[in-house]
Amino acid sequence: MSKLGTLGARLHHGEVGYDFVKNRKIWYGISILITITAIVGLAVRGLHMGIEFQGGAVFTTPKNMSASVSQTETWAEEASGHDAIVQKLGDGSLRIQIAGTDTGQSDQIKEELSKDLDVPAEKINADLVGPSWGDQIANKAWQGLGIFMVLVVIYLAIAFEWRMALAAFVALIHDITITVGIYALVGFEVTPGTVIGLLTILGYSLYDTVVVFDSLKEQTRDITKQTRWTYAEIANRSINSTLVRSINTTVVALLPVGGLLFIGGGVLGAGMLNDISLSLFVGLAAGAYSSIFIATPLVADLKEAEPQMKALKKRVLAKRAQATAKGEQAPDAEAETPYADDEPDDAAPAVVGPRNQPASRGRGRGRPSGKRR
Repeated sequence: MSKLGTLGARLHHGEVGYDFVKNRKIWYGISILITITAIVGLAVRGLHMGIEFQGGAVFTTPKNMSASVSQTETWAEEASGHDAIVQKLGDGSLRIQIAGTDTGQSDQIKEELSKDLDVPAEKINADLVGPSWGDQIANKAWQGLGIFMVLVVIYLAIAFEWRMALAAFVALIHDITITVGIYALVGFEVTPGTVIGLLTILGYSLYDTVVVFDSLKEQTRDITKQTRWTYAEIANRSINSTLVRSINTTVVALLPVGGLLFIGGGVLGAGMLNDISLSLFVGLAAGAYSSIFIATPLVADLKEAEPQMKALKKRVLAKRAQATAKGEQAPDAEAETPYADDEPDDAAPAVVGPRNQPASRGRGRGRPSGKRR
């Protein structure tokens, strides 16, 4: 078995682990700092909306053009009086986007570009996108996002509970804010492909979160019938038991998306790949982070605010203090079994022994551990 596989098995069985829930204030602080940076970038720089959202004209030149991208941008801006975006396509043609133009301006710009590029005007293809169509696309995107969020909250509230639904909702808002903020800071164009990428990463982030929630739900069944573990400790075990799985799925998903972003968009110059690949790359990373460091610790906070969980925590700590005072070994929060289903409330904490061989509860209580005669 590989080292990572061995580590995953040890994490799953509780033999090793990291206390994510105990250090949740650190993760909350990091997330707040990143979110504030994203919001400031969004407020200061704003989003660079694509032509599909604000309307305008798109001009496509013939193949194998000799003019440079920067020079063509200058000519297009001089001809239109608006900012222009120029991309060189794989066949050598130029794609020129100019926002805020109508049909009359489009014909004039086309004539000016034909002179500057030394290309017949009839060989330059012009497509117009009306601003009303862009508004419809934007409204549809917001509607789709809103419907998605509502359905997610309803499903999680039914399948799990409202606290988990709330934590997942906060994690999704966290992922959206960071991804949109990165778009504002980097200055990439927002297109319908960006919206598709956002919806895709929200689904992926939700999947990662639900995997941890499912493990947590299973391990906290009848939790109040025992006095060995608090809710936060079992929540932390759930994170550790699914940690390697989350890392593996995230890395496998990030590799092809990174290829699109850094090789396709950066090295090969396929700029049209940037709009969807950046949202996928940032969103996948943020989604994996939020499922581990935000969603589950937040559920633990919400649950431990309940009177039942507060009372359970007091009983657990009291039992451990009693065991320590008697010189007994307190239970390890990362032991193999979270708690025994048949353990009564007044049972003393069991000493964790070798695998599948817990120490006898009768030892040290004045009678031998063997059979009675």
